[in-house]
Amino acid sequence: MSLKSFAAKIFARNVSRKTAKWVNRPLETQEAVFMELISTARTTLFGKEHNFEEIHSHGDFVKNVPIRDYEELKEYVEKVVAGQSDILWPGKPIYFAKTSGTTSGAKYIPITKKSIKHQVEASRNAILSYINETGNADFVDGKMIFLQGSPELQEKNGIKLGRLSGISAHYVPSYLQKNRLPSWETNCIADWETKVDTIVDETIGENMTVIAGIPSWVQMYFEKLSVKSNKKIGNLFKNFQLFIYGGVNYEPYRDKFENLIGRKVASIELFPASEGFFAYQDSQTEKGMLLLLNSGIFYEFVKADTFFDDERERLTLKDVEIEVNYVMIISTNAGLWAYNLGDTVQFISLNPYKIVVSGRIKHFISAFGEHVIAKEVEEAMQEAVAATDARINEFTVAPQISPKDDGLPYHEWLIEFEKLPSDMAKFIQILDTSLQEQNSYYFDLIDGKILQTLKILPIKKGGFQAYMKSIGKLGGQNKVQRLSNDRSVADALAVFAADL
Repeated sequence: MSLKSFAAKIFARNVSRKTAKWVNRPLETQEAVFMELISTARTTLFGKEHNFEEIHSHGDFVKNVPIRDYEELKEYVEKVVAGQSDILWPGKPIYFAKTSGTTSGAKYIPITKKSIKHQVEASRNAILSYINETGNADFVDGKMIFLQGSPELQEKNGIKLGRLSGISAHYVPSYLQKNRLPSWETNCIADWETKVDTIVDETIGENMTVIAGIPSWVQMYFEKLSVKSNKKIGNLFKNFQLFIYGGVNYEPYRDKFENLIGRKVASIELFPASEGFFAYQDSQTEKGMLLLLNSGIFYEFVKADTFFDDERERLTLKDVEIEVNYVMIISTNAGLWAYNLGDTVQFISLNPYKIVVSGRIKHFISAFGEHVIAKEVEEAMQEAVAATDARINEFTVAPQISPKDDGLPYHEWLIEFEKLPSDMAKFIQILDTSLQEQNSYYFDLIDGKILQTLKILPIKKGGFQAYMKSIGKLGGQNKVQRLSNDRSVADALAVFAADL
C-alpha cells in the first residue's frame, strides 16, 4: 500500500464520521441551513423586497418567496451580471456558470465562494465515501480522467464565467494534479470530436484507474480507444477500477459499457448541477444517492402531479414520502431562492434521506394523459436489455399522435442499437409490458385501445451524436433529451433512421 492510498483511507474515515453527524440529524441540519441562508441575505436587494426580516419559519418563507425558474428570477440575475453587488447574495459571485437556456439564450448561474467550496467538497466526499466503504484506495496511485468542458474562462464585469465542469477543473486538489489527465492544453480544445481524439492519444498508454463523465460521452471515448488499440478497455487499462458519472441514468448504458470494458467496474453516481451539488451515491450495496443536507442548500419538494396547480403545496423533508415523484425546489448560498431546478426526484429511503433522479418536470409524455416519466422508460429499457441479447447506445421517446396509416396513436422509441435484438418482437413486448406495469395510466390507455403498443424506429450508429452536433450540443455537459411531449426531437432524429 502506498503512502498516498494509506493517507486517503484515514482521510476517508474522518470525513465519513463528519458526514454521519448531519445524516443522523437531518431535520435539524436543514433548519440550521435555512436560518443561516435567510439571516445572511436579509440586507440584499432580494432579501429586502421579500421581507427576509420577517421570515422566521418555512411557512413565512412560502408566504413571501414564490417558486421561480430562471426566467422568473432573471431580472435579479441581470443586475448581478451587470456588476451590481448585494442583489441575491451579499457582495458579488466569483463565477457565473454559463449554461444553455431553453427560451432566452444563455443562462448565467451565480457561484459564490461558499457554494463552490461545497461543490468541490461534495465531489471529493463521494470518492472518500467509496474508499471508506470498500477499503479500496489503490486507484489514487493511478491516472484519472474527467471528460469535461474547457477550463478556459471568460470575464463579464469582473466576474469569471464558463461551464461548471470547466470551473471545477480549477479546483483539482494539488495532491491529484500529477494524476490528472488530459493535459490542460487538450482540455481547452473547443471541438469535442478533436478533443476526444487527442484525449485518446494522451491516455492510451497510461495507467488509467478512474474515468469520469456523462455516460454517452465516455462511451464515445471508449469506442475510439477500442478501435485504436483493438483491445477491450479493461485489457488496455488493467487497473481501471472506478467509473464516476452524473447527468443521466447509467443503467441503460451499463450492458454496453461492460461489453466495451470486458468486465464489471465499480461506479459512483453524482447529482451535480450549475446550481449546486445535491447528492451522491454513498453505498455500493444500496440504491440511491445521499441527499446532501449541510451543503448550503435548503430543499423544498412539490408533488409533480400538482406542480402546475394553483394550490400546490411546498413540502420540507419532514413531509416527503417514499416513491412519490417530486419537483425539487432549492434555495442556496449562491442566491437562488425557491428556485425550480426542473429536475424531479423520488425518495427511496427516509433514514437516511436518499433519492433517485426520476426526470425533468418539462420532459415527460402526457399527450394522452399518461404522464410517463424518464425513470419509467429507463427502467423499461433496462429490463428489455437484460432479458434479450440487445445492446443500445442511446434512445429517446416521443408520442406519435397521427400515424400515417390512420391507426391508433402510440409511443415511438427512437433507439440507436449497438446490437439489434435477435427477437425484436420480444424486445418490444418487454418494453411495453414494463411500462404498463410501472404506469397505470399507460396501462389503461393500452387496455382501452386508446393507444397501440409502442413502436421502435432504429437510428443508425452515430445518429445521436450527429443529431447533437447538428444542434450544437456535442460533448461536455450536454445530454440527449430522454422524453418529449411533442415531435421536435423525434422528427429531427428521424433523419438518421437506420436502413434495416
